[in-house]
Amino acid sequence: MKICVIGTGYVGLVTGTVFADLGNEVICVDKDTAKVAMLRRAQMPIYEPGLEEMVAHNAADGRLCFTHEIDEAIAASDIIFICVGTPPLPSGDPDMSQVEEAAKSIARALNRYKVIVNKSTVPVGTGDLVREIILTNRRRDVDFDVVSNPEFLREGSAISDTLNPDRIVIGAPNKVVAMKILELYAPLEHPMLITDVASAEMIKYASNAFLATKISFINAVSNICEAAGADVIQVMKGMGADSRIGSAFLQAGLGYGGSCFPKDTLALISTAEKFGYDFHLLKAVVQVNSEQTNRFMDRMEKVMGGFKGKTVGVLGLAFKPNTDDMRDAKSVEVIARLLEAGADVRAYDPIAIDRTKAIFPQITYGETAYEAAQGADGIVVVTEWNEFKFLNLDRLKETMKGTIVFDGRNIYDPVRMHRLGFDYHGVGRPPAAMMAQAG
Repeated sequence: MKICVIGTGYVGLVTGTVFADLGNEVICVDKDTAKVAMLRRAQMPIYEPGLEEMVAHNAADGRLCFTHEIDEAIAASDIIFICVGTPPLPSGDPDMSQVEEAAKSIARALNRYKVIVNKSTVPVGTGDLVREIILTNRRRDVDFDVVSNPEFLREGSAISDTLNPDRIVIGAPNKVVAMKILELYAPLEHPMLITDVASAEMIKYASNAFLATKISFINAVSNICEAAGADVIQVMKGMGADSRIGSAFLQAGLGYGGSCFPKDTLALISTAEKFGYDFHLLKAVVQVNSEQTNRFMDRMEKVMGGFKGKTVGVLGLAFKPNTDDMRDAKSVEVIARLLEAGADVRAYDPIAIDRTKAIFPQITYGETAYEAAQGADGIVVVTEWNEFKFLNLDRLKETMKGTIVFDGRNIYDPVRMHRLGFDYHGVGRPPAAMMAQAG
């Protein structure tokens, strides 16, 4: 099939590249000419494992190309995917301007029947909005259909998630157009759910809001565990063993961040309000998440006797491992709080240092975790990169000035850390000394 993908962010670039890898002819469009030039050189504007190689391979074979000429790309394609950003507005509503702009471009270049697919994360009713924009602005009396096909990609494993999805949701106005999209995905041989357009749009927001709820729930439980002397890791294992609950997204920490959960929860709250429903539960989820990092930082400050004049090493900057994405990263909150209180910050991340420098040019960056910990009174683990799990802890201790370790992701064993001489503090866990005595 001939496919046009509008937008080359995480979703658009991965979607277009995978469809090309499945044998389709794909044109990826972006109005950023510098970005297009970069992609034509097979240089990635984002970090995603395996993406650079897949782009280079498919571009070399002629199945994947990049352009800023949107009219030509739309005219040449049978299926058009809208994969543009919908960042949150101050009100919590998603900014739909890029979606509206894409719809107007489609209307302008519509030359024959096409299927327009909304893959951007959008509120319920967006299919109707896109259809109305195209009907109002089209220059030719050409028929078209609008479909909702939400993405469920996780940054850091986006290619794998696209090739091996839990489900493929196709929200279509009729079975005929649904079959066109089903045919596109057929080579993946994974479960497909065909719904109406509005239901498909709701599935995406409802899924992310539920996962965010699990994270905030276990973080709220972790706060009780800290006060009661219970271990949230053991609580999580006991809960997760229940097949009705499961262990996924049930890890206590500094809260959720990134490009999806923060904006999608706010967007669903806003959508609910538009339909006359006050989503109290989801508001509480957002509140718990907004308080979690500050609670952890309050404990850090108390243990360290204040941050002023102290050196703190920050391990992990991206919002999650295997990405360089800094959107709503907890490291931004942590570093801002440390700097405001007068601390000297040293930081390290395997991938995201360059992006962090644009936010905090004034702090010191190490080339390794050990360099970030050099002379530190304490260190804080913010992102659970695998390399942090396998650090030489004896070397880490020798590198530091102090012995305090704040583990914001619970990646270390408290008893072992205590035996090595660290003053260890996790999330929702008793003091390490108490756990050592219990052991």
